[in-house]
Amino acid sequence: MKAEQRTDNYQKWIEEWADRISRMDQNELLKKLPELNVEGDYLTLFHFHHKYGVHRLTGEIRSMESEKNPSRNIKLNIYTLLWYCKPFTCLSGQWLPFRSLKDASPFGPAFQKSVLQVLAQTFSGHVEQLCSACEKLGGTRLPMSDAGYRLSAFQCIPLKLLFWDGDDEFPAQANILFDKNVTDCIHVESVVTIASECVSQLAGIAGLPLLGSAF
Repeated sequence: MKAEQRTDNYQKWIEEWADRISRMDQNELLKKLPELNVEGDYLTLFHFHHKYGVHRLTGEIRSMESEKNPSRNIKLNIYTLLWYCKPFTCLSGQWLPFRSLKDASPFGPAFQKSVLQVLAQTFSGHVEQLCSACEKLGGTRLPMSDAGYRLSAFQCIPLKLLFWDGDDEFPAQANILFDKNVTDCIHVESVVTIASECVSQLAGIAGLPLLGSAF
């Protein structure tokens, strides 16, 4: 019963977001978020290398590549980007760990446990699979760590994923860096969801089960 209630609450939350987004000024949306495109009845954009559409009348989100219904996290990531993104945001070029982002400290423990530890444990001993998965998500290799990649959550939200495999003395470790201005594009709590979605997609591509307490 509790699981069904949570599902109903999540669905209601998604429906409320869809209604909120459908009533936004779309011309203003296009101005403040240049990566949005108009394609018929949809505003389209890419999230982790996959194309999604936001229906211009209903606000509902669909995949533009398949019939598969996007996950709750994907929908919330897109909705919160559209809602919170400030006009004329730009990248600073300064990369920071999540805990150093503006207003991130209350969510730091959750990020460490549900994102970084899950990433490290899931891909421990699987460096090649992680590299392959990152490349399939459109990642660019970085000369950092055992598996370092720059990925694009959204065009305005790049991230740097860093992974060090474990050995007999030390367990695998991971970190994800964000541009200092990421919180001008999206609510800081949504950065946790974005990172969690990234780890989930990489594990899915690699065919590995998520290990640890996922978000």
